[in-house]
Amino acid sequence: MDLQEQLKNLFPDHIESEPEEVPQEDHVLYVQKEPMICKFEKRKGKATTIIEGYEGSDEDFKILAKEIKTKLSVGGTFKDDSIIIQGDYRDKIMQMLKEKGFKVKRVGG
Repeated sequence: MDLQEQLKNLFPDHIESEPEEVPQEDHVLYVQKEPMICKFEKRKGKATTIIEGYEGSDEDFKILAKEIKTKLSVGGTFKDDSIIIQGDYRDKIMQMLKEKGFKVKRVGG
């Protein structure tokens, strides 16, 4: 006896319904005129990449931070209008942002 049959025995009055499909809408990020700054710093002896200068909303910047962290499989955070990524990933991050249409400026070596 599988799970579906057991559920039918427990709840004979239940009518199964099809799950509703939620339409997925692509979120468009605000592309700005001024370049974003991608810089390298050492914090507590650890290498970090910091991205600053986004002019859009904080929610868009948080979405961008999550996307960067997911693609690079690294840790990081969003604080004080900047994205802090663990490790030196300036080149990869700059390439990802340029593909999205952002202007990026490299700072710090």
